[in-house]
Amino acid sequence: MTYTFPAEYAPHAATWIAWPHHEPDWPGKLAPIPWVYAEIVRVLHRHERVEILCHSDEVKASAREHLAAHGVTDNFTLHVVPNDRVWLRDSAPTGVVDDDGAVTLMNWKFNAWAKYANFDLDAQVGAAVARIAGLPRVEPKRPDTGERVVLEGGAIDTDGEGTLLVTEECLLSTVQERNPGLTRGGYEQVFRDYLGIRETIWLGEGCVGDDTHGHVDDVARFTAPGVIVLAYEADPADDENHRRSVDNLERLQLAGGARGALKVVKLPYPRPVIMNGERLPASYANFYIANGVVIVPTFNDRNDRIALNTLAELFPGRQVVGVHAVDLVWGLGTLHCLTQQQPAAR
Repeated sequence: MTYTFPAEYAPHAATWIAWPHHEPDWPGKLAPIPWVYAEIVRVLHRHERVEILCHSDEVKASAREHLAAHGVTDNFTLHVVPNDRVWLRDSAPTGVVDDDGAVTLMNWKFNAWAKYANFDLDAQVGAAVARIAGLPRVEPKRPDTGERVVLEGGAIDTDGEGTLLVTEECLLSTVQERNPGLTRGGYEQVFRDYLGIRETIWLGEGCVGDDTHGHVDDVARFTAPGVIVLAYEADPADDENHRRSVDNLERLQLAGGARGALKVVKLPYPRPVIMNGERLPASYANFYIANGVVIVPTFNDRNDRIALNTLAELFPGRQVVGVHAVDLVWGLGTLHCLTQQQPAAR
């Protein structure tokens, strides 16, 4: 069986999220987060079905109350599925389509980014999503050892035509090693076998403050075949993101930008967002593409307008909607991190 990993801008059957409930993920700030989620669902449910995992019956009741307050009464379903954290981009499976156009879920092994001890419930999310959706599930294996591949959805981004974006910091660094001993070539074999990828573009590092250690979805995203939007810090005096941006741009130029095979569009960063002395991974590149709409994190920053206008030009057939994310990013993730698309069958 061969598989194709559809681009996020391909048609969706649904968006999956998990309702927030774990206070330590937003220390001292959990109270406003459900309201942010209700606003996200309010926007999305007008364009596609939203499947919502709720940790308990109590969380389910709270979700229904918040959604009703935002006028959301249809095109969503609440499921009681115990979970540790809400970042379904990483704990939920990656949807692919097979030769017949049917959807299969690639259920990577989840280890909570090798940062948290409590992830047993999240490790079972893939099986729960497959059961609810009624879709087959595959657990990708390493070509060298046969062990399950540790990977998160935020670490990969595709054009849907066989090209993948990843970072070396995320997959090859020994600082937070996901699959010890798995080489660059080994990863590329995994991507070929389970995602149908023919070309992998290796960027360098992710953005400053990213506790996933370099997920690509905070720095570079496909917006169309051959078109990549790159989070780019232009001010060399600003911060560490400038050096990383320059390196990633050079890599994209070598991968095809310099000869016109790739179009690279720069997306600014907002000002650094600091909470209790901690730099947070605030990036406009963490947008989510749904049917008919793109939701974009905003940060009460002058660059909000530039980011929204840039993405509106890149997605002329979709609404582009900003969602306030200053509170949300205190949880070390925003809109792309909390969503996972279920591709439509072809």
